Amino acid sequence: MKNLYCILFAFSTSLMIAQTDEQERKAILDSLYIEEVENKTEKLKLLHAEPLYIDLIRDLGARKGEKEWNVGFGIKDKNKYDEYEALVEYEWAPVDRLGLEIELPFAFYYKNEDVQAPSSRLESLKLAAQYTFLVHEKSKTSLAIGYLHEFEITPFRNYKTSRFFTGNVYNPFFVAAKRWGNNFHTLIYTGPQFIQERSHGWETVWQVNTNFHYMIPGTRNFIGLEINKEIYHNDFDMVLRPQMRLAISEKTLVGIVTGIPVQRENNRFSTFIRLIYEPGH
Repeated sequence: MKNLYCILFAFSTSLMIAQTDEQERKAILDSLYIEEVENKTEKLKLLHAEPLYIDLIRDLGARKGEKEWNVGFGIKDKNKYDEYEALVEYEWAPVDRLGLEIELPFAFYYKNEDVQAPSSRLESLKLAAQYTFLVHEKSKTSLAIGYLHEFEITPFRNYKTSRFFTGNVYNPFFVAAKRWGNNFHTLIYTGPQFIQERSHGWETVWQVNTNFHYMIPGTRNFIGLEINKEIYHNDFDMVLRPQMRLAISEKTLVGIVTGIPVQRENNRFSTFIRLIYEPGH
């Protein structure tokens, strides 16, 4: 019996040592990844987890020469019809802390019932800029302001009969992000959208997007929750978007998002996948 206790004690001790070693290994990897991103020999930059659905124009504190390609695909259940979305996006930093972006979002519609569905189209040409005006190392906080402009485009079937550009969306925004320790991340992205359409005049929609992410120790992967909120006149819409990001190679990541509307007025569940490619710089 004494020998059995000794064996069990030795086994449990070795297991505890192995777990401790694994935790230490992951902590070292976390520190190395943060050190790689923040790289003290260049302009100060902090590591923050970026939301996957309504993403940032470029990393907060972006450094000159950084660039990234994004391709996204999604499906939304709109009760009486389905919406298939796709996007192509290129973002880059021409100088330190300034990010620029060009995006082409597409929408394709298929009706489920005998109703009129919207017309498929290239939704708009999006041009955006974002400047990180504060990077505070001690508090691990970054603040940025930006502006996104959308040139709305007529549906495919109207190219020969209507104006190509049908309106504009003016969208100034503010971003604040903080990292708590090595693995927990919070971020808020907010601002008004001033929508000018030739046929409907002006409308204003307020966006408030809050984000919570946990970066898996020893990896570039994370899990999190993006909460997209819109306020329009007296109407309030909120969609919960649980999400995860996986690194599939040194330069390529994939993000997977699920959309869960809090009130199912016009929307049901949705899914979205974002492929991210970061060329070396």
